[in-house]
Amino acid sequence: MQRKRRNGRTSTRTSVEDEIAHLRGLDLKGLRSRWQSVCQRQAPAHLMRHLLFSIIAYRLQVDRFGDLDPATKQVLDRMVTKETGPAMSARLASFDQKRTELTPGTVLVREWDRRSQRVMVMADGFAWNGQTYDSLSRVAFAITGTRWNGPRFFGLRDKDDRSTTEVRP
Repeated sequence: MQRKRRNGRTSTRTSVEDEIAHLRGLDLKGLRSRWQSVCQRQAPAHLMRHLLFSIIAYRLQVDRFGDLDPATKQVLDRMVTKETGPAMSARLASFDQKRTELTPGTVLVREWDRRSQRVMVMADGFAWNGQTYDSLSRVAFAITGTRWNGPRFFGLRDKDDRSTTEVRP
């Protein structure tokens, strides 16, 4: 994708999705080289290919879109501390509920059938492919042709979560 800079010159800036797709094709040596360019240091020798890939992909996304928000960092920090049991479970459940509240303007991305599907959260529903749907489940059905729990299809709900099951249309 080409973009014009303020000075009038054009630069080629690939999307994060394209960069991650490129990473998938790299071997261990290629990932170590990419790590060097992204992290400005040599890759740890003990990291396996899948970990190198995951960390580089995460860094690319952080560089483009920003890092975790403070609330997420706080929850992760608490997980490392001594807080365990019911208090931590309640805190994580509360955090999870907050994260699934979608605000208008949020874009959900899901790869399906080797194509990136983008859905925008609107005040009155969800926009996909030029149409507005009243539920994520209907969007998932439009994309796949089969019935899905919409939040689960878009990764907003854990597969094992049955406490707040969405009613199918």
